[in-house]
Amino acid sequence: MRGVAAAAGVDAALVHHYFGSKDDLFLAALAIPFDPRTVIPQLAADGIEQLGHRIASTFFTVWDVEENRLPLLAMFRAAMTNEETETLLRNGMARLVLDTVAQVLDVPDVRLRSQLVASQLWGLALIRYVLALEPLASAATADLVAFVGPTLQRYLEGGR
Repeated sequence: MRGVAAAAGVDAALVHHYFGSKDDLFLAALAIPFDPRTVIPQLAADGIEQLGHRIASTFFTVWDVEENRLPLLAMFRAAMTNEETETLLRNGMARLVLDTVAQVLDVPDVRLRSQLVASQLWGLALIRYVLALEPLASAATADLVAFVGPTLQRYLEGGR
């Protein structure tokens, strides 16, 4: 946060006052339309049964709203072409998503399982929203949730 404050020419206390923490600043800077620290525990609150379906549904619900999708696309594209953005995103994702999943799910290999879920979702984002390949790009969200939810579920609770 001190580095951001120095680059902006302001006191670090001012950045802390407006953003609270490094993670809050990260979410605001990337214009991420949700806070994984809140959403993940809500999704996991009903237990692991059907969690893959809830994750898939939430993923498509967020990405299918244009005002959400635009900053997510910018983040995705920047991470693929800029090493600093890639590092920022990787570290932020590790803290905000993977660490949160590890806190709320009691399953073996939780970090590996959550990364498998993330890889599936990133792949979907690439094909559906960045490359807009048909028929995935125009498929009905409910159909995609029905296809993807069981795969995510297997990652979360299935055997090796």
